[in-house]
Amino acid sequence: MFEGTIRNNIDPLEEYTDAQIWEALDCCQLGEEMKKKQLKLNSPVTENGQNWSMGQRQLLCSGRVILKKSKILVLDEATDLVDTGTESLIQKTLKQHFSDSTLIMTTHRITSVLDSDMILLLDNGIDVENDTPTKLLEDKSSLFS
Repeated sequence: MFEGTIRNNIDPLEEYTDAQIWEALDCCQLGEEMKKKQLKLNSPVTENGQNWSMGQRQLLCSGRVILKKSKILVLDEATDLVDTGTESLIQKTLKQHFSDSTLIMTTHRITSVLDSDMILLLDNGIDVENDTPTKLLEDKSSLFS
């Protein structure tokens, strides 16, 4: 996130209408929170989004990709610094709005990838195993298990 407003953080190129921005915020579970703010979409964002919680920052970033209708997402530790409730909201948003997209996710939280089609487990950058989460969990000798 960068210094500015919620509006220019979610729509930095000013390509979308307010209605589309509100729809994206609703989709990422931030709409109601933003409507409570006095300045609404013009609410300030300090450098790196420091005046917002880590969960709100992550949700806002998911709102940005919802707005863009991204077909490929690369998520690097997207749920690492959020509580389990916020992780659940992020996972729900991903399932609802990116089922037709390719998600490449790095994470240390197994719960973040249990619904994935394929798991690639790396150890020091080396592919040590890959398969569906179900098959990896069934194999008791699996590092993933």
